Order: sequence, then structure tokens, then C-alpha cells
Amino acid sequence: MRYSLFSLLGNTLGGHKGWKPTWRDAAPKPAYDVVIIGGGGHGLATAYYLASRYGVRNVAVLEKGWIGGGNMGRNTTIIRSNYLLPGNIPLYELSMKLWEGLEQDFNYNAMVSQRGVLNLYHSDAQRDAYARRGNAMRLHGVDAELLDRDGVRKLYPFLNFDDARFPIQGGLLQARGGTARHDAVAWGFARGASDRGVDIVQNCEVTGITIVNGRVTGVETTRGPIAAGKVGIAVAGSSSRVAAMAGMRLPIESFVLQAMVSEGLKPIIPGVITFGAGHFYISQSDKGGLVFGGDLDGYNSYAQRGNLPTVEDICEGGMALMPAIGRARILRTWAGLCDMSMDGSPIIDRTPTQNLYLNAGWNYGGFKATPGSGLVFAHLLARDEPHPAAVELRLDRFARGAVIDEKGQGAQPNLH
Repeated sequence: MRYSLFSLLGNTLGGHKGWKPTWRDAAPKPAYDVVIIGGGGHGLATAYYLASRYGVRNVAVLEKGWIGGGNMGRNTTIIRSNYLLPGNIPLYELSMKLWEGLEQDFNYNAMVSQRGVLNLYHSDAQRDAYARRGNAMRLHGVDAELLDRDGVRKLYPFLNFDDARFPIQGGLLQARGGTARHDAVAWGFARGASDRGVDIVQNCEVTGITIVNGRVTGVETTRGPIAAGKVGIAVAGSSSRVAAMAGMRLPIESFVLQAMVSEGLKPIIPGVITFGAGHFYISQSDKGGLVFGGDLDGYNSYAQRGNLPTVEDICEGGMALMPAIGRARILRTWAGLCDMSMDGSPIIDRTPTQNLYLNAGWNYGGFKATPGSGLVFAHLLARDEPHPAAVELRLDRFARGAVIDEKGQGAQPNLH
């Protein structure tokens, strides 16, 4: 069924009895051309583009839980491409362009809202850094506008400009940035892939990777063995654990990243704001809740929950930026597992094991990169060569000394 005004009207007149499941909850077959481990956004997007762009349809996506139960349903929904280094900008801008046509492409309402992303600066040094980033973006054809204090005040007059510990001096605006509904993105990719013949297998945990003479031949799962011509790993914070099944040790550490949402409020924040004097970012959902987050919890963990000191630190950053939210009550918190690479940039590459491919190390950038990551990983799986937008995101860059240190923090993953 194709979603449209006519299908909506027809089902309304029919008492909404004609709607079908969004995707098939498939049982695993004995063998596939491609098996993708991980049914999050990147895995589903990879399967969708394999089927829709490259004609590879004998594909299985194996998810140990349920679709949307991992990081895909545990993020702050921000989309942007305001990166600095040439190794990262092409991929994130590719992703942004895909976001702009995504709903028409897979015929599903992902609630993409290009309401703008504003990074605030509070010192001359930060202004210079944002000017450099903005210039790098524009050299790559990405929109960027450096605003002064008055320009920020016109957009967000309710911020604390005068009495703050770190007064606002201006900001870097990417007007094309914004938010998308994370659950709907997962459902849309799942539906699009399923409609093209991809099997989406839930409650199917991979317990082993079968390797014969240096070549992957399949995977072991809780629902039995599955043979595969190629295997792609796209499991975010569990990347190191899954790669270890193939005898690999990745330059990745897993950390918990918390986020939270307030009770529903009247519209106050039209776009996305990040606080330059502390790690805090905030937007407002369609239900009125303030969605915000900040730093990693700072210690290695595979738990999907965080600690209260980090919640307190995030809330302090919000209060310093906009005291008006001080009486808003937090409705709930959640946490995702961030696969932090040593240079703060992703890894999309073949592994030393033949026919085993890796998509990992997304740090804070996982959700915003979902469509772009899926497309370039599908390209790699289908053609066995890197996509032009991901040529620098190789696994061996750490051995070659060609790191893409986006934040300039060195090889300390928790700082990225």
C-alpha cells in the first residue's frame, strides 16, 4: 500500500480496517546474499538502499531486540551537517540532502523539520573557531551563517544575554539543519526495505560469526545458523563485542549518552540550540516537550541508562543558557550507547576478514548520518569499494596516521 491522501480517505471511509502492518516480521531463511547485523537506523537504511539503489534484495537485517529499541529510539532527533574536516563534511552533507527528500523517497512521514541549528559562541576564540568551521562548510557547498549578538537575539530573545556567567556573543547557524522523528525514520526504512523483499528479523541475536579460511560464510544466531555471502556489522555501541566474534579488536570504546525530555509546554524554542560554554543542546518536540542532552557519562558501559550527576550537570547548562526553563519538570530520561572512535569520526570499511564489513564509530553523529551512512555502506557492500563520500573513513587510518580528529582532542574517545 502506498500512503497518500487517497489511501487515507479510502481507509477513513472504510473504518480504518484496510491498513496493513508497516513491515513484515520475517522468519530467517537458511541463507542470504547479504546479512546485516543490527536493526537500528544504519542497518535498516543500508538494507533499504541495497534493495532500492543497487538491486540487492536477498538481504536479512538481524536485530537482537525490536526495531527502534536501540539508539534509534534513544536520541535527541537532531539532523545537521555543520562539520569542519574534509573527511567528514561530504558524508554528513550527503546525509542532509537525503533527509531533504527522504519522506518522498520511502513514502513515509518521518516528520523532517528543517528548523535550523544554532551553535552559540561566548568568546573571541570560539567566534574564530566557528568562523573557520563556517568557511569550511561553505567551501564544500554547505550552508552556514555567522551571526553576531543581535542576530542571535532576533531568533531567540528569551536567552540569557546580559546576566549570564558566559554572555552570548553570537552563533553559527545552519538553517537547513533541524530535527526528524527518530521512530518514524526507523519505521520508514523498515517498510521500504521490507516492501522490496528484505527480511527484517527481530529477536534474533547474533552469537557468532562463521569464518572459513579467512572468509566469512555466515553467522550463528539464537534462531539458528544463517549462511551469508557478505556480512555487514552496524551495531553502534555493541560494535566491539560483535567484532570480537571475528577476532577483531576495534579502536572504539562504548560510553553512555543520556538525554531527557520535559513535560509538554507551549511553543517556545523554534529551532535547535547548542550552548558553547557547556555541553548542552535543546529543541522542542511536536508534543511540546523540551528535548535536551549534553556530555557522555564518562565511563565505559553497555547499559542503556545513565547516572544522576550527569543529569544535574546537563540541567545546570540549560539553566545557565535559559533560566526560563527552570520550573519545567523532567518527564523521563533515557540513554544510548555511543561507539566512540579514537578520533571522533566514523569507520566505514572492509575488514581484514574477507566479505566482512564494518559500519561503526559514530560518536555523537549516528542519528543525523542515518540515510547517508546507509547509502555509503550499501555502496560498499554492493560494489566492494568505498563511496566517494566515505573514502577517508577507512579502518586503517589509525595505523597510517591519517586520523580525522573532528574535535581536536586527540586519541581519547570520551572527549569526542
